[in-house]
Amino acid sequence: MGKKKGIRRYGYSFVPMDEALASSRVVLDISGRPSLFFSAKLKDLPQADYTLQDAKEFLKAFAGSSGINMHVDVMRGEDTHHVIEALFKSTARALREAVSIDKRVKGVPSTKGKL
Repeated sequence: MGKKKGIRRYGYSFVPMDEALASSRVVLDISGRPSLFFSAKLKDLPQADYTLQDAKEFLKAFAGSSGINMHVDVMRGEDTHHVIEALFKSTARALREAVSIDKRVKGVPSTKGKL
C-alpha cells in the first residue's frame, strides 16, 4: 500500500457460511493504530484442529503487524469450520474494500490536524 494514497481506508463485510453468520461482521480501519475488538458469543462449539481462539490470536497478530483497527463480531454458528471460514472470508472482503483505490480520495484519507 505504500503511503496509502487514494485508498478507501475503511471496509466491512458480512459473510454467511451455511448456518454460520460470522457476520463474522468485520469492520476495519487502516489507520496505523492497531487494535482488535473480538466478540463471539457462541455456545461451546465442537473442538476442531483449528479453534476460534486460534483465529482470534491470528487476527490479533495480523492487526498489530499491519496497523489495522479491527472489529470482529461472530454472530452465530454451530460448526467450528463454518464459523472460522466465514470469519476469514469476511476479513478478506473487508480488507479488499479498505485497500481499494477511490478516485475521489486525494492523498491519504485522514482528518488528523483538521478537526
